[in-house]
Amino acid sequence: MLKTFLKEVITIVVGKQAEDIIDMLDGKKYVNEFIIAKKLGITINQTRNILYKIADHGLISSIRKKDKRKGWYTYFWKIEVLKSLEFLSEIVSQKIIQLKNQVKSRESKEFYVCSQCNIEVNQENALLHDFTCNECGEVYTLKDNTKLLRELKKEISKLESKLKLIQLEVNKEQEKLDKQRLKEIKKEEKEKARKKAIAAAKRKATRKKLQKEKSTTKKKIVKKKASVKKKVAKKKPVKKKATIKKKVVKKKALVKKKIVKKKSIKTSKSSKRKK
Repeated sequence: MLKTFLKEVITIVVGKQAEDIIDMLDGKKYVNEFIIAKKLGITINQTRNILYKIADHGLISSIRKKDKRKGWYTYFWKIEVLKSLEFLSEIVSQKIIQLKNQVKSRESKEFYVCSQCNIEVNQENALLHDFTCNECGEVYTLKDNTKLLRELKKEISKLESKLKLIQLEVNKEQEKLDKQRLKEIKKEEKEKARKKAIAAAKRKATRKKLQKEKSTTKKKIVKKKASVKKKVAKKKPVKKKATIKKKVVKKKALVKKKIVKKKSIKTSKSSKRKK
């Protein structure tokens, strides 16, 4: 049923001759335009004209890939099922509205027909020409709309049933797209969680590395300080102090000797003077 509706969409947009293109476009993957042309048995330019007409209504999508060897771009195409069904639904809905308007008009107004020319006119036009055909002069007769109304109502009922089927396909396709989107969201969330975990692991590793470096640096500083202390200790600062003390003591002793000597000289002098 879905393929029938999609073929009808293509027939409306391009024509009956191109409906078989749906057999190639209605798939999960995008199809190479050269393959489409080959299978349809037409030239690539004719194929592109058909595809561009459908694309103008937004009913197909495309991606392009560059040929690494030849250097040009090749387009790949796929039918947009949901958009195509919505497009058909809109057309069928419009037809139903038009037919209902016709039914309303036929039920509320009178129509006249010329049996010779088979020309139908409404009451206003018939009155304007005195209920006489302005082509042949034949008198208009009142048209019985019973059969036409029956046919119109039958067509409306048929189209309404068709619209329900289209809507069922729309719902199915929407459900399918929702599931696909949910799958993509879960995949994205999983990927985000994975990236987040990797980033967290990297941060943890960086912190450990920094802590290790900090600890190593601290150990190095402590070691250096200890080394400096050892070096300072090796310079024998105690001996130096002892030497200084000895020098001071020696100096004091010399000063004392000098003082004693001076005193002895003074006493000797004073004793000589007394004599």
